[in-house]
Amino acid sequence: MSEIPPSKPHSVAHHVSRMTGRDPHEGHRVATPLELLFDLTFVIAFSLAAAQLAHLLAEGHFKAGLIGFGFASFAICWAWVNFSWFASAYDTDDWVFRCVTMVQMVGVLILAIGLPPMFESVDKGEDLNNGIMVLGYVVMRVAMVFQWLRAARQDPLRSKACTTYAIAISIAQIGWIVLIFIDFSLLVTLAFVVVLTLVEMAGPVIAESLQGGTPWHAHHIAERYGLLAIIALGEGVVGTVASVTAVVEGRGWNLDVVLVCIAGTGLTFGMWWIYFTLPSAEILHRFRKRAFVWGYGQMAIFAAIVATGAGLHVAAYYIEHKAHISSVAAVLTVAVPVAVYVGSIYAMYVYLVRAMERRHIWQFCATVLVLAASVGAAMVGIDMAVCLIILMFAPVITVIGYERAGHRHKARSLERVLGGEQSAH
Repeated sequence: MSEIPPSKPHSVAHHVSRMTGRDPHEGHRVATPLELLFDLTFVIAFSLAAAQLAHLLAEGHFKAGLIGFGFASFAICWAWVNFSWFASAYDTDDWVFRCVTMVQMVGVLILAIGLPPMFESVDKGEDLNNGIMVLGYVVMRVAMVFQWLRAARQDPLRSKACTTYAIAISIAQIGWIVLIFIDFSLLVTLAFVVVLTLVEMAGPVIAESLQGGTPWHAHHIAERYGLLAIIALGEGVVGTVASVTAVVEGRGWNLDVVLVCIAGTGLTFGMWWIYFTLPSAEILHRFRKRAFVWGYGQMAIFAAIVATGAGLHVAAYYIEHKAHISSVAAVLTVAVPVAVYVGSIYAMYVYLVRAMERRHIWQFCATVLVLAASVGAAMVGIDMAVCLIILMFAPVITVIGYERAGHRHKARSLERVLGGEQSAH
């Protein structure tokens, strides 16, 4: 029997390649090492946003914390969204694409550095100090416009769509730069932010719906969003470590340490579990126009995940006696974002499969009852660690529901929505 000759070593140089667009039906399309490296910069951004939110909530500055976090979470998520959808359609992985992506990573880091002064200005009621953040956006957006214009020139069939992306980004960027040089009140600035946000979001809608769109890959983009969700969930792990450290430093090793560790880890694990029950890739592959609500709605999900991690930080502050809020308020900083997260997951599922199931209503109501029980426990003076243990079971309701019968309902829903094609995709 003859031996099979060994294959030759495979090595590819990253020469300049033409941006003709990736195949949206490409098999085994997965996130690239460059995309994973790009995501690491958002670990820093999410961490700083969560830390600033936790600090303000622990001080009882709820309004300032929520306004600052809303602005920060949108800025962070939108920066990620811009790159990820482009890369899904036009990732050539040549040296030009790699170097321009590196420039965008620098912009994300600059954006992250600008988060603390922005939060501080909101807290003090001053003019919004977003100069450093906008500088980071300028760096990212110049690079992004270059990418879209390159794609427009090298992919004539989709030139109009790519040019629309470049124009929308440029118009919005001019508006962001105006906010650096002209000091407006916080209210006027927020009005500008709303308008510019609408411009930002209108670009993809026009390009994808009216001008032929771009060849993004449904399974790839669903995986990319899942990876960002995992990065956001990392804040829950960080919050758990902070809580455990607070207990150890304050009281030494005891039962509370174990309870807090179980609660924080279990809550993070449960939130991770239910996120991946969404049939995102299957639906988007068949119904590409559902990507707009799905993609934009995910930003609320990511914000809720990061806010949950911030809430666990607040619980740590409370255990350390460094929080200037009640135990009820401290528990609410975790319970509220968890409720928003679970509710958003259910809403997204209904949107994708176009069906409301009665069991989802009952499961969500049970989830709310668990969250209410954790708040009620704090109201009667039960220890914070025990309150967190109760709260941990909120996502477990959905996990149990899915594993017992939900997966069969999901299969039937996909069969109804996709017909006989779900097995082929």
